[in-house]
Amino acid sequence: MKKSISIFAAIIIAYILTAPVIAAAQSTPGLFDGKTLKGWKRMAGTADYKVENGAIVGTTVLNSGNTFLVTEKEYGDFILELDTKIESTLSNSGVQTRSHYDPAGNNGKGKVYGRQFEIDPSDRKWSGGIYDEGRRDWLYPLDLHAKAKDVFKVGEYNHVRIECIGNEMRTWINGVAIADVVDTVDSKGFIGLQVHAVSKEEQAGKKVYFKNLRIQTKNLKRALFPKDIYTVNLFPNSLSASEKAGGWKLLYDGHTANGWRGATLTAFPAHGWEYSNGVMHVLPSAGKEESGGGDVVTDDLYGAFDLSFEFKLTPGANSGVKYFVTLSEQTKGSAIGLEYQVLDDKLHPDAKLGRDGDRTLSSLYDLIPAKKQERFVHPIGAWNTGRVVVYPNNHVEHYLNGVKVLEYDRGSDEFRKLVAISKYVVWKNFGEAKEGHLLLQDHGNEVFFRSIKVKRL
Repeated sequence: MKKSISIFAAIIIAYILTAPVIAAAQSTPGLFDGKTLKGWKRMAGTADYKVENGAIVGTTVLNSGNTFLVTEKEYGDFILELDTKIESTLSNSGVQTRSHYDPAGNNGKGKVYGRQFEIDPSDRKWSGGIYDEGRRDWLYPLDLHAKAKDVFKVGEYNHVRIECIGNEMRTWINGVAIADVVDTVDSKGFIGLQVHAVSKEEQAGKKVYFKNLRIQTKNLKRALFPKDIYTVNLFPNSLSASEKAGGWKLLYDGHTANGWRGATLTAFPAHGWEYSNGVMHVLPSAGKEESGGGDVVTDDLYGAFDLSFEFKLTPGANSGVKYFVTLSEQTKGSAIGLEYQVLDDKLHPDAKLGRDGDRTLSSLYDLIPAKKQERFVHPIGAWNTGRVVVYPNNHVEHYLNGVKVLEYDRGSDEFRKLVAISKYVVWKNFGEAKEGHLLLQDHGNEVFFRSIKVKRL
């Protein structure tokens, strides 16, 4: 009997000692107590927030702008975990991180701006992507991680993890790694819960739920993040620790032309190009192919690869990024290869040539037009990010600012039919080489390149 009593006492003592630890892990003081909105304030729109059954519930209001319930406290480095549910596909939501408020923004109505964990129940399925609310638009569209599009479940609670450590923001949904952004701004700011603006009656009265909010600000330990997930790195000409671990290599270091040479030369062109001050710069000449310093190519050859690059166009400019360039074709102009078109679609006449727009920005030149959305085309004079992925099975994808704009299969019957009705028909087995150089085109117009990086697949 005494033995049973001692065991029972030990259990009671153990419970007393561990209960406060469990409670602290479930609810962090100063974020959300599960009962009131103490420590939070509403900003911008007029949507409603209240506490119901231990959850913060936001409800859409017709003709309100985006509405945010934000923390009164600002946070720098943190790990935030919460559970969220959205009941309808008619409106989206999000979680603001390190964000800010401009009372004069939005015509004096006030504007919240900063990085947002996206909650997107639409057919697009970009939940977990990273959006820059009120400022730069999308940073990490989920086209960059298409396999994760089905992880978020509409109508049920989903577990969210957000890491903001140093200059890197990473996201998870239901234990699955989603997005990774290395940013140049916002070392601290408030956390916010969004109810999105709605303009149709059927969108009003829809609810989004947030519960079990927990934040950690000390002794932060990063969760494992797969090396094959694409990183958006906004620091020019740099590789983050995750990119280095994933096998990425810089093709331009921001200072030298190491690893590049003229397409018809044994060294980098002596004129027509500059490669200092963080940019590789095509100088303007006569506006014709090979009229200045000529094309430049990588010393190395590439087969299956993931290529990312930033480019900035001047008004009316034309250039391109080519791949599988063998330098074996006879041509009087630019070297021959599959080309990611770099072009001012509005001012350069080439945009109106070809078939169905297959000579416009980010298209596979003279073969396949890019299906672009206007909001993802940054204006002339601003930096855009291009990306070309060639998989080992010869499937190819083009991206513009994180959105996939086309895909095709090298060497397929469909591909060969397109070649047969293009300017490339005169070259046997065009675009089907096992490997080739990467090329930046000199088309006689002023164009800038930076953050050129590649990963072999």
